[in-house]
Amino acid sequence: MANRNEPCLIPELFEALQKEQLAFFSTVDAETGAPFMNAVSWVYALNDETLRIAVDSRSKIIDNIVENPLVSLAVFAAQSTYTISGTARLVSSQLKDVPLKASVIEMTIAGVRDVMFYGSKIAVEPSYEKTYDLQAAQKLDAQIMEALKREKI
Repeated sequence: MANRNEPCLIPELFEALQKEQLAFFSTVDAETGAPFMNAVSWVYALNDETLRIAVDSRSKIIDNIVENPLVSLAVFAAQSTYTISGTARLVSSQLKDVPLKASVIEMTIAGVRDVMFYGSKIAVEPSYEKTYDLQAAQKLDAQIMEALKREKI
């Protein structure tokens, strides 16, 4: 299924992005014009054409998006690797009821592409562990993901 191109999220990707998911978010560096990539996990598919991503309000990602809204997100799901491209805008600089100063970016999807190399599949999706207080991490993750799901932010 390599190089499959779609105008919006396919059902498997939409489902994967209903929960916290490791992804790599790329913007254009506002100072240098070079690609700028960050690992993110607070990603939520609002619908098949819109993603919401929460980041620390001090993140350079925000300055980059203000300067140039073109972005992409790389995700491992459904035994493959996908890049989701589109435009982004800051929709909130502070989430209510969340103790961390987090901002929300909304991404309008322009295209989705399966970029896994020919004749291969992801055997085991990447995973990660929180390295700070697990109970506090779970609480914060739940608060942020719930906030991303709200119709109005």
